[in-house]
Amino acid sequence: MVVVLVHDRFGGNRAVEFFRPGQEGTSVITRLSQLFVRTLRDDPADAEVASHRWLVRAGYIRRVAPGVYSWLPLGLKVMQKVEAIFREEMETAGAQEVRFPALLPRDPYEATNRWTEYGENLFRLQDRRGNDMLLGPTHEEMFTLLVGDLYSSYKDLPLRLYQIQTKYRDEARPRAGLLRGREFVMKDAYSFDVDDEGLKASYQIFRDAYIRIFDRLGLEYVIVKATSGAMGGSESEEFQAVLSAGEDSFVRSPGGYAANVEAVTVTPPPAVAFEDVPDAVVVDTPGTPTIASLVEVLNTNHPRGDREWDAADTLKNVVLKVTEPDGSTWPLVIGLPGNREVDARRLSAALAPAEAAPFEEADFAAHPSLIKGYIGPGALGEKSPSKVRYLVDPRVVTGTEWVTGADQQDCHVMHLVAGRDFTPDGVIDVAEVREGDPAPDGSGPLTVERGMEVGHIFQLGRKYAEALGLKVLDRNGKLVTVTMGSYGIGVSRLVAAVAETTCDDKGLAWPVELAPYQVQVMVTGKGQEMFQAAEDLVEALSELGIDVLYDDRKASPGVKFTDAELLGMPVAVVVGRGLANGLVEVRNRRTGEKREVPVADVVATVRELVGG
Repeated sequence: MVVVLVHDRFGGNRAVEFFRPGQEGTSVITRLSQLFVRTLRDDPADAEVASHRWLVRAGYIRRVAPGVYSWLPLGLKVMQKVEAIFREEMETAGAQEVRFPALLPRDPYEATNRWTEYGENLFRLQDRRGNDMLLGPTHEEMFTLLVGDLYSSYKDLPLRLYQIQTKYRDEARPRAGLLRGREFVMKDAYSFDVDDEGLKASYQIFRDAYIRIFDRLGLEYVIVKATSGAMGGSESEEFQAVLSAGEDSFVRSPGGYAANVEAVTVTPPPAVAFEDVPDAVVVDTPGTPTIASLVEVLNTNHPRGDREWDAADTLKNVVLKVTEPDGSTWPLVIGLPGNREVDARRLSAALAPAEAAPFEEADFAAHPSLIKGYIGPGALGEKSPSKVRYLVDPRVVTGTEWVTGADQQDCHVMHLVAGRDFTPDGVIDVAEVREGDPAPDGSGPLTVERGMEVGHIFQLGRKYAEALGLKVLDRNGKLVTVTMGSYGIGVSRLVAAVAETTCDDKGLAWPVELAPYQVQVMVTGKGQEMFQAAEDLVEALSELGIDVLYDDRKASPGVKFTDAELLGMPVAVVVGRGLANGLVEVRNRRTGEKREVPVADVVATVRELVGG
């Protein structure tokens, strides 16, 4: 490297470092006229959210098939910057990088039962010899087998490994661009410890690393309690980006409780004395297959003396057909207060890996004891003739009094008491969580917010180690099963999350640390002196290590300004008419601020804006 003192038009003398070919630091000017990008004026037809719309229109990604996208140069540069942050923080956390193939054998997933449990979400295929293979949706099995192959002693642990790899899941309804795709890039890390205390320590190390990562990305996020689902394990937390367009819901309380809706638990109320409740009685309720119609008839034909009937007095019975991963099915009825609905996400988490769907006419025909719209506990339960499993909401406790179906057309039963007149098979906590519901820990009323899961960490425990025989000798020479943690972040998903939270009605607006280029320089005049001034600026900024995109096209100022706002580089430098007076315009994309800056001060101004 050679350092030369250069006198220039941007403020006098400056030291410029010249690198020989192959040396780190060599600057290459990227010209927009040569960049592989085409901006679009119209939104893609399938765009549902802003990030999808702008990433496609700005030429960062290109749709190949539903849920599958190609990454173009600008998008790839953003993703690589996200990956660089991950690698820095994983190294700080003591994790070492490996990389597994995407094409995997069936046997390890058979051993953990996930070949079946993943159901239709798994991409399955066969090689030319007829061997079953899959495209990896996640790699717990591979990490476990790798460590088992190479390590056998407690002296080898703790161990932390990670990879950045493409994953594949055959989503039934891929949507929102990168937010829910069938192919996506993920950073998944795993910890291996001898005992539970070691697991807790590793979990905290990764949790702290994730906090640093999301802080660096500038995302507003909340760490929430989560369910482990098919992954298994005990402790589980999600990092939820606060996002109005997010597909997830989470709750939090003034006292600090936070959980995704799947993980919220309802505290059952105390049992109620029912000695004074009248005997159950069947009443005529013609034309009342819905809760609303039932409440109207009750208030008209069977008024209460103390107040009007409302939906919370009724017991709604929702009929479902549950399908196991092996294809077998069984009927389930869920009883819950009539003013609540079953939450699909909470239901999915509760039944995983099985899936549930509403009963259809053919299903009712196969179960004639279930009178559609008038189903009651009398026809339900595994000990009943129907053998239909009956689970109820935690609020349906002993002594609670209900109006519910009488298992007869156009009839309901009043004064039906739980624990006296019926006993369910069990409890299932899947009713919707509402604004104002009490937090399970007593820390105040819940608020419900929209978000997007961008990270998920698990204390897996010994599920995969036991299934795949990962054992080591402890200090006493005894074989013990290793305990594991799993820590995932969606890389491509995060690109969309940042785009979603920073874009505006004109296009993308990247933070400096993630932008493909920190500065976009453009010329809005026709004189050669303007293009020469722009070239000099580009060189001066590049020599300082600032990433510059030079819009050297012979396009109109309107086209250049529109494209600059669409592409979303943090700073734009506009060389135009002001150059005759020694001035250049500097624009801040994130704040919208524009200011005229003397030519001699441009480099220092830009350097300040990009944090150089």
